[in-house]
Formats: sequence, structure tokens, C-alpha cells
Amino acid sequence: MRTELQAVGELARWTWVDRVARALTEVLAPSVVVTVLPLAAAWQATRSVGPALGWGLLVALTSSVLPMAVIVWGARSGRWDGHHVRDRKGRLVPFLTLILLSSVGLVLLVVLGAPWMLVALDITMVAALLVTGAITVWWKVSLHATVAAGAAVVMVVLHGPAWLLSSVVVAAISWSRVRLGDHTTAQVVVGSAVGAAVVGGLFAVLV
Repeated sequence: MRTELQAVGELARWTWVDRVARALTEVLAPSVVVTVLPLAAAWQATRSVGPALGWGLLVALTSSVLPMAVIVWGARSGRWDGHHVRDRKGRLVPFLTLILLSSVGLVLLVVLGAPWMLVALDITMVAALLVTGAITVWWKVSLHATVAAGAAVVMVVLHGPAWLLSSVVVAAISWSRVRLGDHTTAQVVVGSAVGAAVVGGLFAVLV
């Protein structure tokens, strides 16, 4: 595991391109996308500020905020190598946490009578976690790319073909992961394919 001194030394050697890649990786991290996407879906389903915030934040809380809190706590306590968990072998507990809390959120949506669109979105996200988690047992796949591609297809389904332009954002996020050395090209390509097919494709079928 890297020491703080090594991390500072590495940061000092970064070019402006590296810094752009780091900004993309952080600003458009899975936790950020999974916080915003349910709000967009909730608004589309309800067209009312109160219900949209309520349902969207419920999904965001159980699928992003709480799991990320656990992951950050684990990173700070040295249980894994940072909040992006770069080491594949260290991803088991974070993935199980994500699956468990997202499943709790899904149950709450059903029990509380959430709009079907939100239930469908949560189903797709849990499904994507199961697929990427299974792949991660033997090979590291990019969750950044998975979430970004899935969100892009969901937005196309919700708002039409103009959102196909968001594929540029997916490509930029994927590039940033490769540029930073956290993933290979193959890992972001597979992640994007899983996101588009499992999250986006399944969402299109369900709604």
C-alpha cells in the first residue's frame, strides 16, 4: 500500500493531463452519478419536486451515500487502498456492502409504493452490481465505466436520442481511468458494455 509521502511525490509529477483525468474520475465518480441519476428518474416519474426529492434521495442514500461512507471509512482505516479500491482483491467487502444496501433500498421502494420507474432503476443497479461483482472475482472491471454507460442509456430512454451525446462523457471517464493507470482499456470497455446492457438495456425493457 502506498504511503502518504509516495502519494505526494506522485502528485508532484503529474502533468496537466493527469490532473484533468483525476478531476474527471472524481467529479464523475460512480457515487456522484448514482446520486444524481435517481433524482432525474424520480422527476421524470413524478413531475413534482417533493416526491422527486423523496424517492430520488432514498435511492441515492442506499445506493450511493451510505455505501460510499463505508468505503471511505475502510480506506481511511487502511482496510483497502483508497476510496476507489484499486486492488481487485480488496473489492469483495465494498461490493457486498453496495449490493446489501442497494437491495435494502429496493425493498423500501417496493414497500413504500415508489413509482415503478424508480423501482425499475434500482433493479437494474442491483443487477449491474451482481454482474460486475461476479466478474471482479476473477478480473478487475471498471465500475466508473459501468455506471457512466448505464446512466447514459437510462437518460436516452428517459429523454430521447439527444442524450446519445452523453457517450462522449462515458468515453472521457473511461479515458481518465486508463490514463491514471487504474484500469486497462479492456476493463473500461467491458465495464461500459455491462453498464449499457445491464443497466440501460434492462431499464429500457422494464419501463
